[in-house]
Amino acid sequence: MSAVPVAVLAATKVWWYVSRSSGIVAWALAVLAVLWGLALSSRALGRRPPAPWLLDIHRFLGGLTVVFVAVHMASLVLDPWVSFGAVDLFVPGAASWSPVAVAWGVVALYLLVAVEVTSLLRNRIPKRLWRGVHLTSYAVYVLATVHLLTAGTDRHGLLLRAAVVASLGAIAFFVVYRAVGPGRAASIRGSRPPGRRDASV
Repeated sequence: MSAVPVAVLAATKVWWYVSRSSGIVAWALAVLAVLWGLALSSRALGRRPPAPWLLDIHRFLGGLTVVFVAVHMASLVLDPWVSFGAVDLFVPGAASWSPVAVAWGVVALYLLVAVEVTSLLRNRIPKRLWRGVHLTSYAVYVLATVHLLTAGTDRHGLLLRAAVVASLGAIAFFVVYRAVGPGRAASIRGSRPPGRRDASV
């Protein structure tokens, strides 16, 4: 095979590699966002209310997740090997390629956007509404993980599977720690001292 066809073939696979890598990074960021939020709300990072910059890290991770999800979706549209359009990316079950596997990711996308939008509007909406929507972050993690393991090209990789198992264990630990740990009372009350931002997740 001549050098030119090889170069052309490699160029056409660029977006495939971008979609794979950006999808994995988006999933990892979502995991970190959930874990960081749990660490804050369970008081695992300290008994006192966390410093504002600690909460900013949680928000930054969530925002960065959205960015990489957008890159993941754009690269799917640009990938010439698989035909993805707006309907495939935004309507669950509409994709011609692995419709069920893709649908998990579509639903996760909508929940992720809802979490991020309500977080930006937190001071303008009822706290109960914000809290209820924010709790769907766990559903985002579950749906994104199922999407990763059913649609992801790298789903059979040992390293990726180990990362999924580790994330499940870490999230389960923090959920239990939040329920029975030192921060349980504050988490149940959902209260915050005057002038401090609540880190409940």
